[in-house]
Amino acid sequence: MILIMKLKNLSLLFWFLLVGFPVVFAPCGKTGFFKPNQQYDKNRRLLLSSLASNVSARGGFYNASVGEGSDRVYAVGMCIQGAEPKVCSNCIDLASNEVIESCPNQTEGLVWPENGILCMVRYSNRSFFGSLEIQPRYILYNVEDIRSNITTFNGLWESLTSRMIARATSSSSERKYYAAEAVPLTSIQNIYALMQCTPIISLRDCNLCLNQSVRDYKHCCHGKQGGIVFRPSCVFRWEIYAFSQAFNLTLAPPPQPPKPLSPSVNQRTNTTKRGGESISTGIIVAIVVPSVIIFFVLLALAIFICRRRKSDQAFLRQGSSLDITDTNSLQFDFEAIQAATDQFSEKNVIGEGGFGEVFKAVLNGTEVAIKRMSKASGQGAREFKNEAVLVAKLQHRNLVRLLGFCVEGEEKILVYEFVANKSLDYFLFAPSKHGQLDWTTRYKIIEGIARGILYLHQDSRLTIIHRDLKASNILLDADMNPKIADFGMARIMGVDQTQCDTSRIVGTYGYMAPEYAMQGHFSMKSDVYSFGVIVLEIISGNRNSSFFQPDGNTSSLIAQAWELWRNGSPLEIVDPAIEESYQRNEVIRCIHLALLCVQKDHADRPRMSTVILMLTSNTITLPVPQEPGFFFKSGNNPDTSFIWSVDDATITHLEPR
Repeated sequence: MILIMKLKNLSLLFWFLLVGFPVVFAPCGKTGFFKPNQQYDKNRRLLLSSLASNVSARGGFYNASVGEGSDRVYAVGMCIQGAEPKVCSNCIDLASNEVIESCPNQTEGLVWPENGILCMVRYSNRSFFGSLEIQPRYILYNVEDIRSNITTFNGLWESLTSRMIARATSSSSERKYYAAEAVPLTSIQNIYALMQCTPIISLRDCNLCLNQSVRDYKHCCHGKQGGIVFRPSCVFRWEIYAFSQAFNLTLAPPPQPPKPLSPSVNQRTNTTKRGGESISTGIIVAIVVPSVIIFFVLLALAIFICRRRKSDQAFLRQGSSLDITDTNSLQFDFEAIQAATDQFSEKNVIGEGGFGEVFKAVLNGTEVAIKRMSKASGQGAREFKNEAVLVAKLQHRNLVRLLGFCVEGEEKILVYEFVANKSLDYFLFAPSKHGQLDWTTRYKIIEGIARGILYLHQDSRLTIIHRDLKASNILLDADMNPKIADFGMARIMGVDQTQCDTSRIVGTYGYMAPEYAMQGHFSMKSDVYSFGVIVLEIISGNRNSSFFQPDGNTSSLIAQAWELWRNGSPLEIVDPAIEESYQRNEVIRCIHLALLCVQKDHADRPRMSTVILMLTSNTITLPVPQEPGFFFKSGNNPDTSFIWSVDDATITHLEPR
């Protein structure tokens, strides 16, 4: 049997690290409790009940939150990469039930079921998305010693773990956040190892988590025949037998229980007797010395956390005024960029916008997109600095990842991951392309955009309003997964801040919320409005540009959707290219959701956490939508709200009315 070393709290963690004794583990957090059957409990059960289907349907990972205020629940479900959907679903279902039973009234819970690493479920009343969390950690290890040459084993093991960490945390790896490998140890025996991080943390944090887990295993269990190190953000396991689907086999049974440890016959021991028990002076020393060390370690940790919190608060206060030198570690050499783009040759241009040209290139063996700021652009150093500082701190599968930047004289350059399939508008609005997007793909894009916005609003360390969400700022990777791009207009919201005002209105015609375009008020609900517009565009295959009809009325996509909804024929807006592939109820629900997102009053629009729940759960009843903002009526009607121009131009300054 694998010996389970589980941790009850931080002091017990350091106790285990220092003296290696097993302790009792409670899988539930101690940060708070809730009353059964009240709102937090209902939200938890609702969210966990949907995990199994969502995780298996989305390639083995799913994260979401539901609820408001103190009743909000955040949850993550993850299976090892490559797990069969049915096996993954069963494991997540088991884990969800287990964590509910194990944590009946705790506001946090984490479980890896069946003493394996097939899947993980975690929930909390605090947002942990995007945060590296290495506590609590617990270890399972095989008590049998390695029987082959220990020097040979050490060399193979060190090389294997280093190579796997590098592969799991490489931006160019085909399978990021994951590595599995087997190497021969003897002619009849292999070393099997697997590593995986939750993809809601950065690759750099994944590297830290896996390295710490490898060090922890070496510290406690060096020379043993296998073991597992679990953490909230990562898992590491190795054995001398194939133990998971990563090696095309089912989970093997764990080793036999450990034999009781007894002192050597020749061991000389000084003891103190008490109540019939014998306590060695060695054990007394082992207790006292580590206790002193624990005190200082905890003190140092407390000081570090306090300083980190002050730093985060300072960052929020400073907002976009942060100096670009804060990200010096990401700086690229200008000459290297020049060489990679062939002196910024036109043949390498893959896009162009208000910011400048975008070039495809290869840097350090990795395909990248190089965004060169136009010297004539009205967007100056402020936007450049804003984008570089913001995006460098954001890590999410539905956001374009910033790899670095370059500042050289008047040259200001951003280096992004290369996204193969251009932008969403390229596929939606080009007659020769939009037929390539069936309904399943479009629905996946809608959900991916929603998750990216939710990360910006609630799940990242900062609360960020994008302010320029539109189809051309949604890029599509090789698998048609959406990635939100272009953060030049983004703004950081302060702690507990719900709305900001500005006289410098930026964004794109057709996507801006009414309170922002006309009064300069922007908030998370401004982005929700833009999301609603994008959803209608995805469903219809048409832009939300206004145009004049023969009868003299001004119309728009939003107006059409609303009129058709009121007339009971919402499906008339659906793109004919997907008529053979869409699910009727699913499309109607998405139109309903889009109309809720473009409500005139921002208070009537749902939060992105609610949007995600509406998209993934058919049991949630959607409110009845009211007349949307920017609803286009007859030009003679005094209630006309606003008239957009027919193009899709980006504006950099607009005085509010």
